[in-house]
Amino acid sequence: MSNTLRYEDKLGAVLVQVQKDLRQLRLGLQRIPASESPATTLKALDYALSKTENSVRKQTEEYLRTVTTRLLVLPSIENIPNRCLEIPKWEPVLDFFPKMHWQGEDILRTSNNNEPRSPLSMQLHYKPAHTKNRTTLNQKCGISLPDVHRKCRSIANDHNIILGPPQKLRACEPKSHWNMAEFKEDKRKAKSKLQKWETVPGFTDEKSEAKVLLTPRTPPPSATSKNMDRACVLQGTPAICEGSKVMEVVSAHVNHSKYQFTITNGRIDTKEEHFCHFRQSFSLCWSSVAYALEALEKLLRDFAVPLAKVSGERLVEFAHGWDSGWTKAPPVINLLSVLENSEEVLGLVLSPGQRYKGECGVEAAVIHIQSCWRGRVARKAYQLLCRRKWAAGTIAISWLMHTQMIRVREALQARRLRQLENYRCRAQNLAANWKHIQSSKRTIIHIPSLGYSQSRRLNVRGFDIRQNLQMNRLAEIRDPKVEVIFICPTHLGEDILEYYYSALLMGDGATDTAGNRTTATTSCVRPFVILTPEAVDYFPNHNLCLTTLLKYSPHTLKRIKNLIQGKEAYIVGGLAHVDDLAVADELGVPILGPEPAIAQLYSTKSGCRKIFIAAEVEVPPGQGGIFSLKQLHETLARLMTENSDVKRWLFKIDPEPGGCGTAFCDVQHLSCYNWALNKYHRCGLGMWETKEIQESVLIRYLEEIPQWLERYARPAHTSCYPNWTSFIETFLSQGGAVEAYPPSDTVTCVTVDLLLEPGGHVITLSCGDQLQGSCQFEAVGSTVPQTSVHPQTLDSICARVGQVCLQHHIVGHVSLDLATFMDLGTTEQKVWAVDLDLRYSDQLAMTQMLQMMTGGSLNHHSGCLDVPMHVQGKHCEQQIADKTPVIPRRAVLGGHLFHSNLSMLYHSVFLKMCRAHGIGFNIQRKCGTVFALYDSSERRSMGMITVSEDLQGALVTFAHNLSIIHGEISASKMQEETNFKVLIKNIKDLLQRKQRTVRSKPAA
Repeated sequence: MSNTLRYEDKLGAVLVQVQKDLRQLRLGLQRIPASESPATTLKALDYALSKTENSVRKQTEEYLRTVTTRLLVLPSIENIPNRCLEIPKWEPVLDFFPKMHWQGEDILRTSNNNEPRSPLSMQLHYKPAHTKNRTTLNQKCGISLPDVHRKCRSIANDHNIILGPPQKLRACEPKSHWNMAEFKEDKRKAKSKLQKWETVPGFTDEKSEAKVLLTPRTPPPSATSKNMDRACVLQGTPAICEGSKVMEVVSAHVNHSKYQFTITNGRIDTKEEHFCHFRQSFSLCWSSVAYALEALEKLLRDFAVPLAKVSGERLVEFAHGWDSGWTKAPPVINLLSVLENSEEVLGLVLSPGQRYKGECGVEAAVIHIQSCWRGRVARKAYQLLCRRKWAAGTIAISWLMHTQMIRVREALQARRLRQLENYRCRAQNLAANWKHIQSSKRTIIHIPSLGYSQSRRLNVRGFDIRQNLQMNRLAEIRDPKVEVIFICPTHLGEDILEYYYSALLMGDGATDTAGNRTTATTSCVRPFVILTPEAVDYFPNHNLCLTTLLKYSPHTLKRIKNLIQGKEAYIVGGLAHVDDLAVADELGVPILGPEPAIAQLYSTKSGCRKIFIAAEVEVPPGQGGIFSLKQLHETLARLMTENSDVKRWLFKIDPEPGGCGTAFCDVQHLSCYNWALNKYHRCGLGMWETKEIQESVLIRYLEEIPQWLERYARPAHTSCYPNWTSFIETFLSQGGAVEAYPPSDTVTCVTVDLLLEPGGHVITLSCGDQLQGSCQFEAVGSTVPQTSVHPQTLDSICARVGQVCLQHHIVGHVSLDLATFMDLGTTEQKVWAVDLDLRYSDQLAMTQMLQMMTGGSLNHHSGCLDVPMHVQGKHCEQQIADKTPVIPRRAVLGGHLFHSNLSMLYHSVFLKMCRAHGIGFNIQRKCGTVFALYDSSERRSMGMITVSEDLQGALVTFAHNLSIIHGEISASKMQEETNFKVLIKNIKDLLQRKQRTVRSKPAA
């Protein structure tokens, strides 16, 4: 085996010598002047030599790698005689190693043949730290090792022997856990443990810092050559086994490496003394060290490191840790940790651009630039692909949603068209059988829904309570042929239910005051049912109209079906909504009302003017259908020029109900108004109608109107629209109308409730003079019956408006608003039709309760409320035989009373308080006060009806009741929101005007 190694070493030396000769020949060619030899020949020869040199170098490296990685396999041990090997015993002497029995004859008999070897010889091969290992390897294998044991022995003798816990081998750790930081941490821990460990007597400590020698156990004889390499790397004392305990001898690190050599410019000088000493010392494990050394050289060449000092022990330890295979390059940090100047080299390696200063730096730079550019191009392409993919997905999803939306929209349109056709068919049957239905027993389903637009509904505070202001519809059960199913938008408490049962029983003949709570009995001849849709709990804050809530309440719909099964029934709704058709179609009953589209068209301010003009009813000067600011200015200038006697102009938003969407502006603030008025008086009425005279005034108005509106226009209801800017924005977006305010100081508004029967008749159900609250364009109550317009004039206006509505397919309940005043020029009474609501009004609901409590009826021809009086006594039979006497009564209806402090009292406490102050209803005299309660939660709104023999008494009673209630629930320092004070003041002003009117009549 030794001869083979010797010959292979000679062959390697020959290859290295050939490589050196080629290098010298190349250098010689470079010294030849260019004049003596052509440049082309020199370049070709230089290229050939370079190619040959590179080829020889690669072959030499491959050969040396093959030689160094060859495993030296010892002959197998056969027929080992059974011998008793004496177990070595450890003695506490200065010698590190246990005393072994020397069997020289066994070693001498061991040769290169297949003769059996002694166990001691085998142990010497596996224990490179043994003192006899060097001699045995030299005799048997021809390998000469340096005599390093004497040095180690002297070092060991000079240092104290430290006994401590076993230390884990650094070389045995995984690759990912081995780095310089852990090595320093272990060094610090070992140094800290030195103070706790016990020293063995007989040794002295000469150095300030100790070195921990990692000493593993000696592997068994059956271990592979890989374990031999591990054992050769580490030097120290063998492990000593005592029972089940393992003791290892450790010492401290030495500051300077024993096997240190340098790498200059990324290349190792193989003839350097330190390197040769290192290679000879670790020749048995050189196969794994060569890989690590080659990687280190390549790393240093790549980064142009001028000088690197390598620690041989760290290199061997690192190579042993990475002995499992070099499929991947070792980490740079771990590889540089084997250097003594690792921090300096690491700083140089990590400096920007250092890689491109080393070997093949230009090629690496080119490759890096190309890879970055290709990565950028690929990234852009990938991003473009992702964007296109995202766009394709978005387009596909949008298209699917669009097609699905189209299908849903078409399905909804088809369903609504079918519902509309069913509504028309049922409306025709209702018109054909109306007389029969009115004369027979019937069920009326009252749904007081307000089908406002979504924007309007979301801006209304307490929308559910607003829809419940018509609970007095229950009073329609005064007709013995009528049963009422009332759909309530809120959950009512037991107190409200008991109150209405008591009030309805009182109207049926019970002799008790309005404040007493009578328990309802099942013997009630005229029953009513109050239902609340279950969807109210599902949509508490969405302000949905009542028909929409009922549409999404299947249990309530099912119960209504059961209640009306086999009976004549129809629906009386509120402001029409498209969901009314769905509810009617689900229940299979007709609706006493117009189609939603027709109702939305003619219930606007502009639409009702068309009805009035078609009915030839006098309307205030104005124009509807205004949607732009320019159109508003031109229309207003023209109207002001044509009507110079009008002192105030009104601006009304089309879909807004009542006076919420009304603004006004007085012409007295217009600077040119007096000039135009003087010119009007000079010209006279005949000449003023010519366009030439009006043109100059019109131009002057157009110049000043924009600034005039900005400064002096005011919304009537500031809670809805705080300023003119917000009002005009809504006005132009939804459309509106401009109208003149009556040119008089005394204006009375009259509300008339009509029933447009499907059979074609127009019936007046209620009429009353409005009571104004804080807003002069919004009514909070009325006095019934009205006394401002002559009954014949009122009947004529109502008949004409009703017939035009029937021609436009408007049926059901209609509320007509009129304005009456005295013309200052002709001293005649004028009546203007100002508004039309196609729904069941709040005044009509209060009138139903009034008629229920008094048992009377409105006589529209005489303009009185006729109340029958049942006189008990001797002439009772004769009274019944002849006729019941009728007496006139006057009433004040207030359906929109509001006070924030009412929430502090429960309804039962409130009624007891009123009864204590004498506020109640006398069923015998048909006079007194009746309340209308709307909700059990907030309890801030209520209604009140006062009945008296004359109008003055009813107004005084109404104001007196408000004053008492306000005094009981308010204090001087309390802040409340209420309309009680304004209403009391307006009633007092009304009474004063009536007194002045009465006084002026005799004088006239």
